[in-house]
This record gives sequence, structure tokens and C-alpha cells, in this order.
Amino acid sequence: MKPATSSTQTARQTVERPARPNPKLLLSSQLIFNIGFYSVVPFIALTMANDFAMSAVAIGVVLGARTFAQQGMFLVGGAISDRWGARYTMVAGCIVRVSGYLLLAAADNFSLFLAGAIVTGIGGALFSPALESLVAAAEERREPSGKHRPTLFASLVIVGEFGAVAGPLLGSLLLGFGFEVSLYVASAIFAVMAFAFWRFLPRAVRTVQPTDPAVPKHQLLACLRDKRFVAFACFFSVSLLAHNQLYFGLPVELRRSGLDAGALGFVFAYASLLTVTLQWPIAKLMRRFGERNALTLGLSLKAVGFTAVAVLATQPPIASLPALPALALVTGLCLGNMCATPTAMRLVLDFAGGRPTGAYYGLLASCGGSMVLIGNTAMAPLYEFADQTSTAAASPWLFTGAIAVVSAVAIRRFLPVPARVLA
Repeated sequence: MKPATSSTQTARQTVERPARPNPKLLLSSQLIFNIGFYSVVPFIALTMANDFAMSAVAIGVVLGARTFAQQGMFLVGGAISDRWGARYTMVAGCIVRVSGYLLLAAADNFSLFLAGAIVTGIGGALFSPALESLVAAAEERREPSGKHRPTLFASLVIVGEFGAVAGPLLGSLLLGFGFEVSLYVASAIFAVMAFAFWRFLPRAVRTVQPTDPAVPKHQLLACLRDKRFVAFACFFSVSLLAHNQLYFGLPVELRRSGLDAGALGFVFAYASLLTVTLQWPIAKLMRRFGERNALTLGLSLKAVGFTAVAVLATQPPIASLPALPALALVTGLCLGNMCATPTAMRLVLDFAGGRPTGAYYGLLASCGGSMVLIGNTAMAPLYEFADQTSTAAASPWLFTGAIAVVSAVAIRRFLPVPARVLA
């Protein structure tokens, strides 16, 4: 008797095996992209506050707008990638990001910072969904022989963190020469990337197509009609809001603890060291732990990190370890990210059911960008009181932790059906 086929298998037919570039090229792209990103973005808030004396509200709007322009526009960027191919989309993303960095280099007021941040984000919106769709194609190709191995998305996180180590260290070094120097160096990095993608990425990718007439073939229509996926994306968006507090909330906490920009680079290096050393074993454990449990655990660990910093923010900094609240926050966020993010990225393949994945990854990130914009705007007034030790200093951290707990419980109901068994 023939084995039963899953609904995913019957809903699609392979037109041609997806062409894919060497996975090493994809992973190297993430490494270099993160160097260019982390050498600039973590220092935007510090520059606006220290060099231009801008308020927490102004900084929150700029950072939220950048994240929304990037994550919020991922749906459009993913659809463009599905339509025109990853090669052209990634090249365009690098060129747009260079334009955004040059705008930031010329910024001396709120309007220019906002415009530069938005253009910078749009560049990322074009680049990242295209890269993720290529990684997804590579992951599908390796799945039959590596069912119980950590996914390529876990490898993508690891190499990205090497860039997240080098980026802040490079940014801290260049900041001594002026923030605009960091922007010029990062612009050169993305210009080189644009040339490399044009030269080495394949011109097009043929994909599998759904054959079931009940399944919408148009990528945007398909992902937007999938109510389960939309709910999944909305609840998972809290993970991005939580992680974004490394750029918005963490500098506030460091100021409360009496630390400077050098401490920010150290804390980011610590975060990257955690990820580089623990992502692979945690990814292997989560493959056996199960998808629901991995997502719940990841969001719960982030909530624990926020709770810890909330408690510590009400007490004077410890003289021998003033960075303890920041380290507690980063530890919770990084461990949570390592549990939840590769799992969520892998699940997109099941939601897509054989359709091109760019729009699906785009919608997942767009929900995250919308959540960051709304969340940062709501928390900005709370952060005004968080740079001084007091009971009120706990409020933004408790607010985000409570949202993470709600998402950790609710997201379990919205996995794809049937979900793949990971153990």
C-alpha cells in the first residue's frame, strides 16, 4: 500500500528544482550585511541624544520608523523578490541602503534623521526577504538527508552574529572619528556587496507551484488569505519588538547605570558571543523539543529578561557590576531568539505549501515592523523616566515583558496544519 501524502505534498507540483547559489555565498552575505548594519544602527540613538540633544520621543520615532520601513515593507520587498528574482532585488536593496546612509551622514536635524532612517530601512526590506527565500530554497533541497539537523536558518543566525560582533566594534572605533565616518565606511561595504551580488547570484530562480485549484497562486493573495499564518505572524511580531529594545531601551538603561558608548559595543559583543557559541546546540535541542514548545520557551525567556531588568532598574547600580541589568536583558533576549527565530523561519516553508516564499517572509517581518513602530511609540514616554533609578523606571520593561508572555501562550494555537514533526 502506498504511503499517504501530506496536504502540503498534494497541493504542489515541482516545475523545476529551485536553483540555488552556493550556501556559503548566502551565509557570507548575511555576515557582511550585519557588519554594515551593526556598525551604524546601534549608534543612531547615542548620536541623536549626545550630539544633537534630541528627546527620547524623537529617537523612538526615528528608530521605529527605520524598523517599520524595513520590517514593515518586507511584504512588498518579498513580493518584488518573488516577481523579479533575488539577484535584482538584493542589488537594489544595497544601493538604496547606501543612499540612506549618505542621508544620515548629512543629517543635522530630526527631519533628515527620519528620512535617512526610512530610506535605510527600505534597503533592508528589499535585501532580506530575497536572501531568506534563497535560504529557504536551499533548506528544502537538503531536508531529505538532514531532517534532524539544525536548519540553515540556524546557520544564518550564527554567521550573522559574527557580523554583529564585528559591526559594533567597528562602529565604536569609527565613532571616535565622527558618526559620519561610520556611515561612509558602511556605505562602501554595501556598494561592494551590490557588485558581488550582481556578479555571482543567479539571474532567476524557478520555484515549485501549487496545483490544487483551491490554493491561491498569487503569493500576496495566498499569504494574506491564510488567517492562521496572519495570526502566527502577529503574535510572533512581539519577538521583534522585544529584540528592538536592544537599540531603543538598552541605551537608556546604560545611561541609568552610568555607562557610555563603549559599554554598548561590549554588550553587543557579549550578545553575539552567546549566539555564536550556543545557537547550534540550542537549535539541535529545539528540533527535538517541538515547534510549539520552542516558540513558547523563546518568548518566555525574553519576558524573563525584561522582568529582570525591571527589578534591577528600581535599585541603584551595583558599583562592582553596573552593567548587570543590561547583561540580564541581553541574556534573556538572546536565549529567547535562539529558541524561537530559527523555528519560526523554518515554519514559513510549511505555511507556504510550495508557493514562492518571499511574500510569506515579507509578511512575517512586516507584522514585526508594525509592532515595533506601535510599541516604540507607546513606550517612548515610559522611557523618559527610565534613565533614573526609580519605581517608574521599571514600567517600559514590565510592559514589554507582559506582551511577550501573552504571545508565548497564544502563538501555540497557530502553527501550520499539518505541522512537520521535528523530533
